[in-house]
This record gives sequence, structure tokens and C-alpha cells, in this order.
Amino acid sequence: MQYKQKILVTGSNGQLGSEIKELASSYPAYDFHFFTRAELSLDSSAIIEEIIAEVNPDYLINCAAYTAVDKAETEKEQALQINGTAVGIMAEACAKLGAKFIHISTDYVFDGSIEKPLQEDAPVSPVNYYGESKSAGEQVVMQANAESIIIRTSWVYSFYGKNFVKTMMRLMSEKESINVVGDQWGSPTYAADLAVAIMQIITSGKWVPGIYHFSNEGVITWAQFAGEIASLIQSPCVVNSIPTSSYPTPAKRPLYSVMDKTKIQTCYGIDTKNWKESLAICVRKLTAK
Repeated sequence: MQYKQKILVTGSNGQLGSEIKELASSYPAYDFHFFTRAELSLDSSAIIEEIIAEVNPDYLINCAAYTAVDKAETEKEQALQINGTAVGIMAEACAKLGAKFIHISTDYVFDGSIEKPLQEDAPVSPVNYYGESKSAGEQVVMQANAESIIIRTSWVYSFYGKNFVKTMMRLMSEKESINVVGDQWGSPTYAADLAVAIMQIITSGKWVPGIYHFSNEGVITWAQFAGEIASLIQSPCVVNSIPTSSYPTPAKRPLYSVMDKTKIQTCYGIDTKNWKESLAICVRKLTAK
């Protein structure tokens, strides 16, 4: 019987974890092991090490993260534990076993002050604690296991979990008009596309460690994103574009966090779809359920 390479996926109930789970049947050559946050507690170093040793994976994809950007301002210890400490333990455990580690990070490691797509080696300077905790995670990964791959992504949405697209669709069904920030620029990421990209890296037959950027193509504001959602669901709801100053939040957001994706496209031949194309696919799926 041929040995199947094992892929351990953490955070399997989240947006990205759920999309990888949906893809798994398309990759019968691999043996997937999915763990939710309840099954693999990121609060316990011992549990993390024990489960990784037990599964003894060839690949570990860490989709688990503390993603409550505003709450992180007051829940700093928890955010750092999940996005920093636990990630370092995973990276170290993979190094011991010779497993390949893929960790997901964020555009929020940047401060948003430079209005051009940023490459992977651009200096990080988070403007909120969520970004700080994710930046700390990147550092511990590379210290513990320099053979790791880190993928920074942005504005993630999916058929699964809580996200901007689903929130907008709900609000548009309830209200005649909504206010959405129109001076923060970025690129949305359909989690299903990111899941495909990760599997493309794993099945490519080559492993080039380091940091990569991935999102869909296009640079838009949150208000433009909402406007396209309204158009796709044919909602009469009016989207009013407002400045960030009119929508104060506990955590500051970067005003421009667009990432250059040339490296992942060149190194792994990954196709990055246009954001409108991917959004239409997700909305169709959400409206059909």
C-alpha cells in the first residue's frame, strides 16, 4: 500500500480551514487531519506538541488565528498566545519532525503609510495589536524553523464563518442605506482561492521557504467592495462612502495595505483571480444555500 503524505490542518472550522476541508476530496493522494480550536487548544504548549507528534504530519497548515482585530486591543495576552507563542511551538515541532510548515499571516503587519503594493521584504510596522501579534508570530516562525513558508493575506471572506461579505448581505436585506469606510484601500481574498494556492504549493514538488503575499487582484476600498456586493445581490440598499474618522474603532486600521504578489506567482505559478470574479462565485454560493 502506497504511503499517503499527511497534512495536518489547524483551525479547521474557520474560513480557510473550512475551504481546505472542502478541497480535500480533490487530493486523494494526501491524508488530511483536521483539528478545530476545541480539539487542538492553542493555549497549551503540551497539547500542541502532543497532537503534532501523534499525527506526525508531512505538512502542517496553520489556519488557526486570533482574528478579532478590535478585541485584540484589550485581549492582548490571548491574541499573542494564539498568534505568536502557539505558532512558534508549531514551527519548532515541525522542525523536529522534518514536517513542512505553512503559516498564514496578514497585511496588517504593515502600517499602510506607503501607497504602493508592498513586497515581502518591506519593513513591518503594525498600527494595532492584532498586527503586532501576527508580526510576532512571523518572527518566532522564522526563528524556530527557517524552512517554513508564511503567506500574508488580506480582507479574507468565504462561504464559511463570519466575514464582511456575509455581514453586508445581511445588512443590505435589513436597511435602506449603510455607511461603509471609503478611504481604506486593500485587496479582498476569497478563502477558497487561497486554499487552492496552498495546495498548489504542496503539490508543486518544490519547497521554497520564506514569506509570500497572496490576495485577489484589484485595489479597492471597503465601500467599493460593499457596492459590488449590493450589485451582485441586486439590492436597492444605498452604500454611503464615509471617511475612517466617521467610523471610530478601538483598533486603528492601515489606510493602504495592498501587497505585491509577484513572488508567489513567479515561484509557484499561482494564478491570482480578479476580486470581482471570485466575489461573484462566493455570492452565488451564498445565495443558493
